[in-house]
Amino acid sequence: MKSRKLLTLFLILAQAIPAQGDSNIQLPDIGDSSGTLMTPQQESELGEAFYRNLHSQLEINQDPEVLDYIQSIGQKLATQSDAPGHPFHFFVVNDPVINAFAGPGGYIGVNSGLILLSEGESELASVLAHEIAHITQRHLYQTFEAASRMSIPTALAMLGAALLGARGGGQMGAAAMAAVQAASTQYQINFTRDNEAEADRVGMQILSKSEFDPRAMPAFFERMQQSTRFSGSSRIPEFLMTHPVTVSRISDTRGRAEQFPYRQYPDSLSYQIIRAKLRVETSPNPREALDYFKAVSGQGTRLQQDVTQYGMALGLMKSGRPQEALPILQRLAHSYPDQPQFANALAQAELDNKNYTRALELYDAALQRFPGNRAITLNYVRALLTVRKPAQANRLLNLYSRYHPPTPEVYDLMAETYSKLGNEAESHRYVAEAYYLAGQTRAAIQQLRLAKKAAGSNFYLNSVIDERLKTWLDEEDTKAKGK
Repeated sequence: MKSRKLLTLFLILAQAIPAQGDSNIQLPDIGDSSGTLMTPQQESELGEAFYRNLHSQLEINQDPEVLDYIQSIGQKLATQSDAPGHPFHFFVVNDPVINAFAGPGGYIGVNSGLILLSEGESELASVLAHEIAHITQRHLYQTFEAASRMSIPTALAMLGAALLGARGGGQMGAAAMAAVQAASTQYQINFTRDNEAEADRVGMQILSKSEFDPRAMPAFFERMQQSTRFSGSSRIPEFLMTHPVTVSRISDTRGRAEQFPYRQYPDSLSYQIIRAKLRVETSPNPREALDYFKAVSGQGTRLQQDVTQYGMALGLMKSGRPQEALPILQRLAHSYPDQPQFANALAQAELDNKNYTRALELYDAALQRFPGNRAITLNYVRALLTVRKPAQANRLLNLYSRYHPPTPEVYDLMAETYSKLGNEAESHRYVAEAYYLAGQTRAAIQQLRLAKKAAGSNFYLNSVIDERLKTWLDEEDTKAKGK
């Protein structure tokens, strides 16, 4: 009963997260300092609920290459923490606000704005290591012990105000959101000075063990602080609001960093590629991204210049000019045969240029060279659907699903595949799963009911639908009752 109440409370609180674009997003802390408030299984369930609800509030980056990179660097750090067996899940939020945060179940998010602000891979790693330390040292749990005592009516009032603020608009909406933020202030992430000092110390140890530069932590914190010195409090990075950085703290972390041996820590090529890709993906328009890469063209090492060319090619593709991107990507794919991002981008450029036969050949060759690569596999599926080969796409997706966890994007592709195969029941079922992972349970329930109507006498499919429908209806009923 306690775990169910905690889950209900969390689901309600998660709905009160302001919509994307609000630079004052505050995320609830989950856990307990003694380890007795909830079991690891309960914490895992809360983490999954946390992540689902984030999808309905923030723009979670679904790009497999971005996801694979942030997972790779995050897991490299996590394995060197003092809790290597703890489950961690790393993801990127498409938001220019400089922020990173940790949630229940080891879910750690970092905003694209922070990644683009970083000037080295160790700087990005330092933020992730700091968040990992908050989790392994159980700092997140203290606030939730207080939040778990909040009354359900108060939580429901917060939810209502959040909905009013999101939909009402005008003065009423603004006032409602102000009320939500005021009511939730005591439950926002607000680490103590001791928490921050410990997370810095432990984070540096993780950085050093993971072959990243411990000196990057104070350097990055100092640069963030300096960037806001003349900008006013309204533009202070969200990360600094929830993780206050003082002169004494920077001095302390710099002193600690100097205790580690000095050496060079080169950035990985993947880090540079992902930053270039994020700059294109998150730019307000393709022209802005192209102007940036033109401005830095010819600067840095040969490798950095090639990454700039890659960013230029992506910008051209986003501008609807794949023909101009092709020679750039052909050269990069030839020069870096072991880099899957270049092979993937080249095949996509051929597809965008409507060279369908050549695109399929490139995807097939790339998948043989990089078996199991998520981005290449999913883009190959899209190409197969484009040329009306849903059966082949379905086989590829089913094989993919054996080895990779589902995402809303994968479920959407499954739904499109089954729709083109003429199986509307399965199509609606996978649309439902996509909605659920995206935190839209009511829409998911509606899709399941459509799936059930289309399933006819299919006993197996009806059983699957009935089980999922019961689970989601129970969840909605629990949230409504507040028990």
